[in-house]
Amino acid sequence: MIFNYKAKSKTGEIFEGTTDAVDRFAVARELALQGNMPLSVTTELNQKKDVVNDLFQKIFGKVKMSEKIIFTRNLSGMLKAGLSLSRAVSVLEKQTQNPAFSFILSSIHKEIDKGESLSFGLAKFPKVFSSLFVSMVKAGEESGNLAGSLIEIGTNLEKSNSITKKVKGALMYPGVIMSVMVVIGILMLMFVVPTLSKTFTELGVDLPASTRFIINIGNLFSSHPFYLLLIVVGIVIGGFFFFKSKVMKPIFDKIILHLPAIGTLAKELNTARTARTLSSLISSGVPITRAIEITEDVVQNVYYKSILISAKESIEKGAPFSEIFKKHTELYPVMVGEMMEVGEETGKLADMLLEIALFYEEEIDNKTKNLSTIIEPILMVIIGAGVGFFAISMISPMYSIMDNIK
Repeated sequence: MIFNYKAKSKTGEIFEGTTDAVDRFAVARELALQGNMPLSVTTELNQKKDVVNDLFQKIFGKVKMSEKIIFTRNLSGMLKAGLSLSRAVSVLEKQTQNPAFSFILSSIHKEIDKGESLSFGLAKFPKVFSSLFVSMVKAGEESGNLAGSLIEIGTNLEKSNSITKKVKGALMYPGVIMSVMVVIGILMLMFVVPTLSKTFTELGVDLPASTRFIINIGNLFSSHPFYLLLIVVGIVIGGFFFFKSKVMKPIFDKIILHLPAIGTLAKELNTARTARTLSSLISSGVPITRAIEITEDVVQNVYYKSILISAKESIEKGAPFSEIFKKHTELYPVMVGEMMEVGEETGKLADMLLEIALFYEEEIDNKTKNLSTIIEPILMVIIGAGVGFFAISMISPMYSIMDNIK
């Protein structure tokens, strides 16, 4: 914090100044050590505003994935350079520009100064540091190789973030096209359809069912746009939570897995995440049952979660880890179970899982590059069907008008 101070020097001269300190008592101590007598120490007014802003950021601010990746890289580097854990976290706390992350690192720093471990401090913020993150740090602490574990965490986060960005980027194009088409459709229903509706009514034309349907929707949009907007927003929000519900999520997840192009990508994405997460945890020394539990949280599809739960139960009964994966080739490709079996037999399960992850991450990379090209024909069919339905519905009454004129 920034403080304004007034003090008296040894010679009796009164002077003022500004300094950065933890609190006003620290300012007074510093002045006294210099042989000066503190007279007053006050907080700057603009600093008070900053404190309020910082508090808001601490409560509502977010920590980006890139910030967590940089945190693991820098902390690992400082530990390797010989800095103590407490000093390294303190340096990173001062370096970060994100008030929310600074607050978190400050809390972790305090726990470390109390004698607690880094993993203990991280575990206090589950929304920022996942169970995978905390478990790998804890394994690194127990093995005495915290710096190595942090590098592994950084690599894991970087790969996961890269894959997610590529998939989102590939789906952005069709998403934008569909959004634009919806907006154009709504504008036509609000401004074009009511005009044509008046014309048809004045001429007394018999309208087909599809035309009446479009006209009724158009009248609804033009007459009550605000209420209709609220309904649409409500349907979108309600639909989001509905599909996320326990009842609908299995159905939605199954539909995703069976969609053309998207289904294959979803399977490879879940396979890569499973393999990389398990590889990172096992190589860090995390017990395999605990590694499976953490991986359950990483994969989002309920069917993949179910397989991992079955795998854990099988291992607890003494069955090979690869057995359950070989049984479910509809989700995990045949290669996964076979390579895991080889890894178990040779004692290099973590290495084999990493090879699986690298292979499918490359497959995802190749598919996302061509995904837009694959989706384009499907988009054209959907858009063509919508435009064709609208055109036929609006044009067919016009032919009736022309026939009546003749």
